[in-house]
This record gives sequence, structure tokens and C-alpha cells, in this order.
Amino acid sequence: MTLRHLARAIVETARISGPTLLEGITGQLTPEICDHRLFSWSDKLLEQAGIQLHVAGLQLAPSDEAFVVMSNHQSLYDIPVLFQALQRRLRMVAKHELFAIPGWGRAMRLSGFVDVDRRDRSQAIQSLENAKAALHQGTSIWIAPEGTRGPGGRLLPFKQGGFHLALSIGARILPVSIEGTSRVLSAHGREVHQGVDVHVTVSEPVASTDYGLERREELVARVRHAIEANLPDARASAEDSATFPRAVS
Repeated sequence: MTLRHLARAIVETARISGPTLLEGITGQLTPEICDHRLFSWSDKLLEQAGIQLHVAGLQLAPSDEAFVVMSNHQSLYDIPVLFQALQRRLRMVAKHELFAIPGWGRAMRLSGFVDVDRRDRSQAIQSLENAKAALHQGTSIWIAPEGTRGPGGRLLPFKQGGFHLALSIGARILPVSIEGTSRVLSAHGREVHQGVDVHVTVSEPVASTDYGLERREELVARVRHAIEANLPDARASAEDSATFPRAVS
């Protein structure tokens, strides 16, 4: 079962990567072309795994607004699930080293992926400008504040890099809760399970500008609470005792 899913995933990924690389090298690639391929790729992966996707709260995220999307991260299937659930242009923050790969780096930039590099001040400023430009062009940026895939039943500590990005560019943060992908394929698992119900709950956006750098810890707690409020297991084991209004779903 797992080998079959892996082979199919490799085929689907290669199917979109080849032409994307070629068009990136020739300068013909556009974000719209990338959107089409990513939606097709994610749809195929969910179909092959038999995932039954349930989405709630999408009306809270205006379709004409781009966000810094923050969600829990429990499986490799989170990314295709988010593409299908949010139904908007969505890109990830990628490591600077990936953009240095000949051909591939240009393809990533033309596709709208965001390069965030804080190695020196000038690079950091340019990275923030790139992220701001992407948002203004309608690209929502996904960040997993846990920084890695967690166990699924609870949230790991949040890193603050994504919050610094949102505050620096003045973007609203869209908290998203993903429940069920760890049962499809766990963080360090090797077996894909068929026919799992996956629930994605979108919470009310949080305006980072209401907090500012001096209240960043409060912003982190507010977003964390919104995400875990729709994850029963995480809510039960929450270490943060701060009280905020529960997100509407």
C-alpha cells in the first residue's frame, strides 16, 4: 500500500516538476500556471489516498485578501490538504539555498514562492519586500509555526519567525486547524492509510498590527489558542492557560 502511494506521489510530483523547471528556465512560467498544477497535484494525492476532506469556516477568509496562513503540522499530507481546503493561491516560505539551485530557483520565484533569508541585513530587508510583494499580488503565505511535523495529538512549541514576518509586513494571520492527516500518514510513519476523514477548520483572521512587536508573545498565544481550539486532543493537553474568545467555525 505505502509503496504504491509513494510511487504514485513521485509520478505526480515529477509530472508537474518537469514542465515547471523547463518553463522557469525559459521564463514562460507564471503563478497562474503554477496554481493549476498545484491544485491538480494536490487533488490527485488526496484522491489516491481516499481522503474525505471536510472544511469549515472558509467564509471567514475573504477570497480577495491574502494572509499569512498558520496551521498545525502533523503530516506530509498537510500541504496538499491545504491547497484543496483553502482554494486560493498559496505558497510556502522556502529555504534560501533552494533558490540558489540553477534553473529551479528561477522557477520558484516565477511561481511565487517566498525566499526568506536573514543571514545579513540587506538580504533580510529584501526578503521582507519579496514577501510583502507576494501578499499584494494575492499570494497567501503558509507557515507552520511548530517548525516541524508534530505528533498530531498536541501542538509543539511555536517558533516566532512567522510572527515576525507577519508583523513586519502588516499582514493578517489566518489560523487553520488540520485534524486527521496524522492518521493518513504520521509524522515519521511509513504507512499510508486509506479513506481517512480529514477536517480543516479556518478560524477568524488575527490582525498582527493590533499587537505590534512589543506584544508579540500575546499574538503568538492568540494564534496558538485559535488553532488548538479546533483540535480536541491539543486543546485537552494545552499548556497555555490564557483565555481568548473561541474561534468561529
